[in-house]
This record gives sequence, C-alpha cells and structure tokens, in this order.
Amino acid sequence: MRVFDTNWMQIEEYLEHDDRIVLPTGSTEQHGYLSLGTDAILAERVAVEAAEPLGVPVLPALPFGMAPYFAAYPGSMSLRLSTYAEVYRDLLDGLAAQGFRRIAIVNGHGGNAPVTGFLKEWLSVPREPKVQVLFHSWYNAPKTAEVASKFDPDQMHGAWVENFPWTRLPGVEMPSEPSPMVARELISALSAQEIREIAPDGVMGGPYARGDDEMQAVWDAGVAEVRELIEHGWPR
Repeated sequence: MRVFDTNWMQIEEYLEHDDRIVLPTGSTEQHGYLSLGTDAILAERVAVEAAEPLGVPVLPALPFGMAPYFAAYPGSMSLRLSTYAEVYRDLLDGLAAQGFRRIAIVNGHGGNAPVTGFLKEWLSVPREPKVQVLFHSWYNAPKTAEVASKFDPDQMHGAWVENFPWTRLPGVEMPSEPSPMVARELISALSAQEIREIAPDGVMGGPYARGDDEMQAVWDAGVAEVRELIEHGWPR
C-alpha cells in the first residue's frame, strides 16, 4: 500500500502488528527519449506491486540521486554523496524512531550504489531493538537480470531495458535502429560534457525498444524478486 493512500493513524495501527516498510529510491536524469523520472517511476511501481499483497507500506520514491555524469543533459539533477548520505540518515533515523525495524530500500538507479557504504556505517551503531536495512537494486538483481538476458545481453542506460509503457512519453517516437554502444567504463571516466558528445541522445547503446510481452516478462521477474526480498530477505 502506498503511504500516500493512508493517514498517520492507519500507519500507527499497522505498526502494532508489522514493522516493515519500503523506501523506493531513484533519480531525476536523462533517459534518452524516456521520462526524466524513469528510475524513480520504476522503483516506486515495482515496490508497490511487490508489497501490495503483503500489506507492507511503500513510501513515495526519493526522486533525486547521484548522477553527475549526466549533468550536461538539461533536467538531470544530482546530489553530492555527502548530501545523499545525510538524506538517508534523516529518513532512516525517523523511521527507526517511529518503530520501523525492517526497512527495504528498493533502488532504481545505479549511481546510488555508493550509499551502501554509508548504510553499513549506520547499521554499525547499536540500536535496541535492532533495525535491519536491505538495499536492493531491482533492475539488475539476479533473477530479473537473468530474464532480461534471455532477450538481449546488452542492457544499457536509456535503451530497451528501461522502456516500459509507464516510462514512455506520449507523442515521442524513437529511432528504429539500435544506438551505437558506449563502453560502460567511459561513463565513469569522462566528464558530463564528454558523455553528451559521445551519446548525443543520451542512450548508451543497443535497441531502443523491445516487444511489450518481453518487457512484461522482465517486469514480472522484478516484482517477484522484490516481493521475495520483502517477505523473506531479512537476516535472522
């Protein structure tokens, strides 16, 4: 259930019998012809669909992440690592103080991964009762990636693997021919302006789209994997 579809009294009642909550995290950044909110849209939607049968509340997606390499594409936003870690600190401190003991972060943006170092630091502080935090990047988790790889081993930023009906924009047509591949290591080695020069439309390579039946198979795998995490992923 979406937290935005509840009031505080309902959440307090929920905490009487469960202590889980889901925090989706994404980014606001260019995705070629797809929505600038692709990562946040996907993270929140996969979390909501996964958590709904379990009755676990899902917070609104944190829409800003770390994406300095896309800063030359207008509309792309990026937080410093220090800022991003402090946002996490405030959110986790608040949830723990309210009584949430199992917090699942469902991440939709690869650039956010460095925050896992901060999470280890936060978890190292003794708390009673103990708080558990899981960080799960849904899009490249093992089972989801396995399904996607059956259709195409190349799963690049802004290309087919992020092209779902809910990340497309009305009236926007995409090229029919694949985009030239950009070596993954260049994304971290080049400046934002250099990345824009080698990827003028923002797509890092490969087909722009695949059939909706294939995309639904990838999506179903992602939802199932997140649900498994929320239900059974907590260390004993």
